[in-house]
Amino acid sequence: MTRHTYPVPALFGDYLRAAAGLIPAVAVPAIAPVGIFEATLLGGVALLFAAFGIRTALRQFTCIEVTAAALRVSGALRTKISWDELDRMRLAYYSTRRDGRDGWMQLELRSGWSTLRVDSRIIGFSELVTSSAQAAAMRGLQLDPATSANLQVLGIERRAVMAPSRELAAGGAE
Repeated sequence: MTRHTYPVPALFGDYLRAAAGLIPAVAVPAIAPVGIFEATLLGGVALLFAAFGIRTALRQFTCIEVTAAALRVSGALRTKISWDELDRMRLAYYSTRRDGRDGWMQLELRSGWSTLRVDSRIIGFSELVTSSAQAAAMRGLQLDPATSANLQVLGIERRAVMAPSRELAAGGAE
């Protein structure tokens, strides 16, 4: 079993962005009189940044446990994805620059109504992707070209994915 969490330093930028949007949106109407249109606009901005801050806090206190049989998410938003019920795996890369550098990856897993999205800032992201790719191969899931290319970028070769570990093949104990 492996455990994966988001380190606080990796989320620090998200907390700063949430505060940078929330504080001015709340401070302006508190300091100066504003009209109904401006108050509504600033209230919407405040709600947006507050939701982002809450989402970041939920992410910080989330723990993902990977076993041979399933992936379990504990924390405020709990979910479970059984490897034998996995029906989608997608690995996307999002760049922050035109030249394709300085970005992050996001792993999306789905099983029925349960969906989990994990970004590459989580501790042990490569191991999590490897386990997911092995489960996808066992299920015979077709991976889109972008996912296949991103697996190669992480050094996860197609043949390694197609030859799942004995532990996953045996269905292992939880």
